[in-house]
Amino acid sequence: MTDTRDRLAEAAISHVPFDGMNAAALRAGAKDLGLSEDVAKAFFPAGGADLAAWIHRKGDRELAEWMSGQETGQGGISARIAAAIARRLELADVELVRAASAILALPANQPLAARLVWETADTIWTGLNDSSRDVNWYSKRATLAAVYSASVLYWLGDSSAGHADTRGFIDRRIEGVMQFEKLKARARKLPGVTMLTDLATGWIRAPKSTEEGSRP
Repeated sequence: MTDTRDRLAEAAISHVPFDGMNAAALRAGAKDLGLSEDVAKAFFPAGGADLAAWIHRKGDRELAEWMSGQETGQGGISARIAAAIARRLELADVELVRAASAILALPANQPLAARLVWETADTIWTGLNDSSRDVNWYSKRATLAAVYSASVLYWLGDSSAGHADTRGFIDRRIEGVMQFEKLKARARKLPGVTMLTDLATGWIRAPKSTEEGSRP
């Protein structure tokens, strides 16, 4: 079943430049494979939104595989995050991302769009062997999701050779976040701040499913 769904998605992608990221591309892909149009609807009930999600998650899986082959301690954390974001963009196709962004920007699809960006942030932190299990588990992913989203928008409009300007943008965004984290670290040293923070967030824990190796 999964193999058929994957083959259908791959076949539909070739029709996206002509039909758009929608059910029409999926129906055309099904026809290419000799499948009924009903099969396309069964595997991708939300049409283009489901196809966009399939494409995005395929990129996340490829990123996770790439990160698993990297040296764990190679470079500082900022450099490794920047490299992961840059690699994730390299794995994407600009025109497919534009088509996917158009369908995911629709109000009904925005929760899915937010979840997909969160999943990418989770893929990166998991690939970096993030061991946080408290509120930091959430804050790290939320912050990285914002950086990644901004990087995608910049990348879509970047005409520099090899998207070199995008890499500079990623570095600047991460540097800004790191400066903010340093400010928070200094603030925690103030009398009473650590106790208040622990009281406010000490009960927050990462989802158990993450500890078991699956997404929340």
